[in-house]
Amino acid sequence: MKLDWIDAAIVAIYLIAMIIIGLLLKKKASKNMDAYLLGGKTLPFYLLGLSNSSGMFDISGTMWLVYLAFTYGLKSLWIPWLWPVFNQIFMMVYLSVWLRRSGVRTGAEWIGTRFGQGKGARLSHTIVVLYAIIGVIGFLSYGFVGIGKFIEVFLPWSSVAPYLPLRIDPQYAPHLYGIFFTAIATFYGMLGGMKGIVWADVIQFVIKTTAGIVIAVTAITRVSPELLAAHTPAGWNTPFFGWTLDLDWSRLLPVITNKIAEDQYGLFAIFVMMMLFKGIFFSMAGPAPNYDMQKILACKSPREAALMSGSVSVFLLIPRYLMIMGFTVLAVVFFSSDFRLQGTGIDFETILPRAIHQFLGVGLTGLLLAALLSAFMSTFASTVNAAPAYLINDVYLKYINPDASSRVQIRASYVIAVAVVVFSTIIGIYIHNINSVLQWIVSALYGGYIAANVLKWYWWRFNGNGFFWGMLTGIAAAMIIPEFFPDTLPLYYFPVLLLLSLAGCIAGTLTSKPTDMDTLVRFYVKVRPWGFWKPVAEEACNRYPGLRTNTAFGRDMLNVAVGIIWQCCLTLIPMYIVLQQQLSLFNTILVLGITTWILKKNWYDKMNREEEAYNLFMKTLIKEPSGEQGNCGEERQQGQQKYQ
Repeated sequence: MKLDWIDAAIVAIYLIAMIIIGLLLKKKASKNMDAYLLGGKTLPFYLLGLSNSSGMFDISGTMWLVYLAFTYGLKSLWIPWLWPVFNQIFMMVYLSVWLRRSGVRTGAEWIGTRFGQGKGARLSHTIVVLYAIIGVIGFLSYGFVGIGKFIEVFLPWSSVAPYLPLRIDPQYAPHLYGIFFTAIATFYGMLGGMKGIVWADVIQFVIKTTAGIVIAVTAITRVSPELLAAHTPAGWNTPFFGWTLDLDWSRLLPVITNKIAEDQYGLFAIFVMMMLFKGIFFSMAGPAPNYDMQKILACKSPREAALMSGSVSVFLLIPRYLMIMGFTVLAVVFFSSDFRLQGTGIDFETILPRAIHQFLGVGLTGLLLAALLSAFMSTFASTVNAAPAYLINDVYLKYINPDASSRVQIRASYVIAVAVVVFSTIIGIYIHNINSVLQWIVSALYGGYIAANVLKWYWWRFNGNGFFWGMLTGIAAAMIIPEFFPDTLPLYYFPVLLLLSLAGCIAGTLTSKPTDMDTLVRFYVKVRPWGFWKPVAEEACNRYPGLRTNTAFGRDMLNVAVGIIWQCCLTLIPMYIVLQQQLSLFNTILVLGITTWILKKNWYDKMNREEEAYNLFMKTLIKEPSGEQGNCGEERQQGQQKYQ
C-alpha cells in the first residue's frame, strides 16, 4: 500500500498543527506547575471530558477492538470490561467527587491527606510514584507498538528506505515509525502542558468523529444485512450469550476458531463473570494514577469532576463504535476470502489499516489517517503529561529541590518527559503483540493495585504501612506469577493477585499503629466517604455538630448499576446503526432514555443539592477553624438542613 500525495499532505498538515498548538500554549503552560499539570483548574468539564475520551480513543486500542468485533461480533461489547470501561460510571456517580474534594495535584500527593506524614505515609507515597511510572511506561510502550504496525501498512519500508542515508533492516521499520510519531506527540504535550493537550484533543475529536461517521456511512451503503449474515456465523449479530460463546466459524473462516481458543474466551459466561468480579473491585479503587486521574484533579469543582467522568462515555463510545463497526462490517464481507487463502498466517491487528486503504478514496484516506494518528497522539501526550506530574511534584520537589522556581520545575518536566519516552520506546522495541502488553496492563499490573486502593476509601483502620505492603505485594506478584502461568489468560489468575495483595494490606495494617485521628477526621470531613468509618465519623460529628455522615451507599450502587446499563446502550446504539437493525436500535434507545431519566432524578439532581449543602457547610468551617462545638450560626444551620 502507498499513500497518495494528497493524503500525505493532509497528515502532514495535521502534524504541523499539533506542533503549532504546543508552541502557542507554551507560555501559558509555563506560568507554574498548576498551569502546566492541571491547566490552572480553569478548564470546563466538557472540554476535559472530551479530552479524556480522546485520550482513551487510542490507535492500539482501536485496532484491538476492530479485531474483537470481527471475531466476536456484538459479543465484543463485553470484552472491554477487562479495563473495565464501566469504571467511568463509578467515577461519575461518586468517586470523582471524593477525589476532587482533596484539592491535590497527583495521586501520590493525595496520600498525605489520607495517611498523614509518618513513616507509613512516606512508604505509601513512594510506592504510588513507583506504580504510576511503571503504568506510564507500560501504556507508552503499548502505544508505541500500535502506531508502528499501523503506519507500516501505509508506508512500506521499501518506499522509504531509498531516501535515507543509512541502511536499516526492514524488521525495525515499525520501530522507526513509532519513534517519529512519539517524538511529535511528546513535543506538543511537553510544551503545551494540560491546556495544550486539551485543545489539541478538541481538534482531534472533530477529526475522529467525522471519520467515524464517514466510515459508518460507507459500511451501511456497501453492505446489506443479508450480505453480512452470509459472511458471519449464527449469533454474531447479538450481544447475548450462554455459558459458551457458541460462535461457529469453522465453515466460514476456520482460523478464527483457533484464535478464539488462543484468547481463552470460549467459556464466555465464566469469562464475563470474572471480568465483572474484577471490574467492580477495580472501579471501587478509583482511577489509577494516570491521565484519567489528572483530568479529574484538573476540574474546577467536585461537581464538574463527576460531570466530566459522565461525559467521557458520551464523547467516546458513539463516534468510536461507529468507526469500529464500520471497519468491521467491511472487513468481514470483503476480507474473508483473502483470510481463508492465507491460512493461519493472519495478523488480525492489521485489519484496521487494510480496511482504510481498500475502502476509502483519496482525501478520505488522509482524513482517516489523521484521525487515527490523533487517537494515538492524544493518548500518548496525555500519558506523557502524567509522568512529570508524579516525578516533579512527588519526587523532585519533595526530596531533591523543594525551593525550585517555576521555571526550573518546568524545565525539569521537559527532561523527565523525554527520558520516560525514550525508556518506554526501548521497551516497546521488544514487544511484538499489542494484545500481550494490554492483557498484562489490565489484568496483571492492575491486580496489584486494586486491594490497597479499595481499602483506602472505605476502611478507616487501613493505614500507610498497609497500603505500602499491599501495593508492594501486588506489584511483585504481578511481575512473578505470569512466569508460572505463561499460557493462562491473566484475568484468570487475578483472584490470586488480589488475595496476595489483600493479605499484604491486612498484615501491614494490623502490625502497625492506626493513622492519627486528626488526619482521619480532616480527611473524613473534607472527602465525606461512606464505608467502615464509624469511629472517625463519631469523632468528626463530636467536633463539628453540623456534619452529617454519608449514607448514600445504597443509592450510589443503584446508580452504578443503572449507569452500566446506560453505558452499554451508548455502545450498542452505533453498533446497531451500522448493522441496520432497526428494532434493536429502537429498543436500545428506549432503554437509554429510561436510564438517563433515572440517573437525572437519582444522581444528577441529588448530587447538585448535596454539593451545595457541602460547600455551604465547608465555608462555615473556614470561618470557624477551631471547630468549636455549639451553635455555628445561621449559615451552618442552612447547610445542615440542605444536607439532611
